Order: sequence, then structure tokens, then C-alpha cells
Amino acid sequence: MAYQARREAALPETLSQLLYDLEEDKVLAEVKERLARNGDPIAIIEECRKGMEVVGKRFEDKEYFITELIMAGEIFGVVMEMVEPAMKGSRASTIGKIVLGTVQGDIHDIGKNIVRTMLKCSGFEVYDLGVDVAPQKFVEKIMEVGSPLVALSALMTTSFNTMKETVEAIAKAGLRDKVKIMVGGGPVNEKVRDYVGADAFGKDVTAAVELSKSFIEVK
Repeated sequence: MAYQARREAALPETLSQLLYDLEEDKVLAEVKERLARNGDPIAIIEECRKGMEVVGKRFEDKEYFITELIMAGEIFGVVMEMVEPAMKGSRASTIGKIVLGTVQGDIHDIGKNIVRTMLKCSGFEVYDLGVDVAPQKFVEKIMEVGSPLVALSALMTTSFNTMKETVEAIAKAGLRDKVKIMVGGGPVNEKVRDYVGADAFGKDVTAAVELSKSFIEVK
């Protein structure tokens, strides 16, 4: 392992701590054991999310470098893959479609991936376009699958203009009155929503799911 983070002595190793200390084998073993005991998959995701917050803080404080940031993201990605099947098992039926992606110029995907998993668990048919997605790609997918919902993600303030361009592209294609557009990400707020012309912003994953459900009910 390229780097071993400092440990808080005398504290038990929680799942979040194992993740932010980059203990990949221990993280995956713990997740596997919990799932085998029918542990709550949402609780597992939440603990790992908290661990990723610490990773981000350590990166900001220059305690971690880009290699540690990438490694943590990869560990979290594997956890998501392990947990998702357990969440699918609780889904009764598909309640609606949604197109999801991180806008062009931004490659952050951890928050987006959490939202994707929670939407799937809640019964949505999710079309995840990935990261660095051009406006026209959103338009094409909306037209292809007939989704009434679109979720745009960004973690960089420099991506707000691309969010706006994406909303404008959807409108130019004659789809604006047929879809509800949500935006989200760390720096996104009500002012950003107004600037880009979206219908709503989700401050966290719970808000994103609740907004999606409310928009489907309106349809």
C-alpha cells in the first residue's frame, strides 16, 4: 500500500475508518460479512460515504495525494457493486425512468453513483450516462428512452455553465416541457438551480430520491 494513514488510537475500527485509512481488504471483508448477516445496505453506504468525506478533507489538507484519493474512490466503487444487488432485492417494481449523469467538464462520480443506487433501490429505471457528459448526450438519451426526469450532477463550480448549456440544449430539442430537471452536487444550491434553469436541486441523496418520486407522481 502506497500510504498508511495515521490511526486514532483507542478507537474501534469502524467501516468508515477502515475506508479512510485505505484498508481495502478489511473494508471489503467487513461489507461482505455484514451483507451475509443481512445487514442494512443503506447503512453500509452511509458509513462509507462518511469515510469518503474524511478522505476528501485529508486531500484538501494535503495529507493525502491524488493516488490516495483515487484509491479510496476505487474501494468505494467496489463496495457499491457489492451492496447494489442487496438493495435491488427490496425493489417491488419500476415506478419511472430517469436519465442521470455528471455534466461535461466534470469527472466526479461518487455522489452521482450513490444517487443512482438509491434511485434503483426506490424503484426507478436509471440510465446513468457516466461523467463528462456533453449536453447533446443527455438530449439523445432522453429522446431514446422517453424519460420524464433528468438529474445533472457537478462538483466543480466551473461546471455550472455546462449545466446551463445542458438545460438549454434540452429546451432547444423541444423537450423542456416534457421533462423535470434536477441538479445536485456539493456546491449546488438554489441560486445555481435558478441560474441553470432547472426545476429543483437536491441537497443530498435523500432529497434527490424524494424529488424524483414527487415529479413522477405529478406525471
